[in-house]
Amino acid sequence: YIESLQLTNTPEVFGLHPNAEIGYYTKSARDIWVQLIELQPQSGEATGGMSRDEYIDSTAADILKRVPPQYDTDKVWKTFGGESISPTFVVLLQELARFNNLTSIITRSLTTLRRALKDEVGMSNEMDDLARALYNGQLPPMWKKINICNKKKSCHLDGSFSEKKSIVQRLGEPNVMWLSGLHIPESYLTALVQVTCRKNGWPLDKSTLYTQVTESERCCFITGLYLEGASWDVRKCCLLRQRPKELIQELPVMKVIPIESHKLKLQNTLRCPVYVTSDRRNTMGVDLVFESDLSTTEHSSYWVLQGFCLILNTD
Repeated sequence: YIESLQLTNTPEVFGLHPNAEIGYYTKSARDIWVQLIELQPQSGEATGGMSRDEYIDSTAADILKRVPPQYDTDKVWKTFGGESISPTFVVLLQELARFNNLTSIITRSLTTLRRALKDEVGMSNEMDDLARALYNGQLPPMWKKINICNKKKSCHLDGSFSEKKSIVQRLGEPNVMWLSGLHIPESYLTALVQVTCRKNGWPLDKSTLYTQVTESERCCFITGLYLEGASWDVRKCCLLRQRPKELIQELPVMKVIPIESHKLKLQNTLRCPVYVTSDRRNTMGVDLVFESDLSTTEHSSYWVLQGFCLILNTD
């Protein structure tokens, strides 16, 4: 009997989806490639017959061309501020300041690196790490501390800059907020509750928020969420068993609705945790952004076993 048993067990034996095995092998292969890239020679010629220093200098110059200019926060405050400042507008102004800080540090570090490659200044440990990351096509560690926590490579900075720029250019009350583009997304959600409490005279400590896909007068639309470990049925508006070979699915636009806690009564819904990345934690060690409410026809234990969640940034 023992010899008749299989040497390897499928994920279904443990109650998991077959995609769990695909995700495991995908992550293992990605880790192997990252280690192989780090083990490659850090000297000699790079692609196209260029030397390592020339390749790094060319990459740094290309990124510097894409970095948008600084925004005048004082001018924005005078133009859009007025007498009554809403909490959501304050959050967006803070995001604008963080965006300026991000572009400033990137510009300063790349400029210093290019000077160090020309032997105009000394090569520090931070500059050496920056050069190694650019050469390997990775996001430099010094940028991860100030950038939105994600697992993208340095080649995706152009798209990230353009999307962040679109946020700060639509200051005020946007129709749909790109939640994953904010440095601190939970601050914007908290501001939504504060705005509604001021408008309706609710106590702030006894108010909360929930999410749904039906219409509501007091709500905010958010986007940039990705479903992992499950699929979303657009027609029935509920969670669905994950489709084969589809590890991540982009969730449709979601509504966030502030409400008093004692009035919140939901049925056939499940609290879904929302994380920043697939690591389910960010660089500061903070795991959870907030919990959303998703409709389901299955028991909550089924989805817990599937390991489902929502993430703001894909790999």
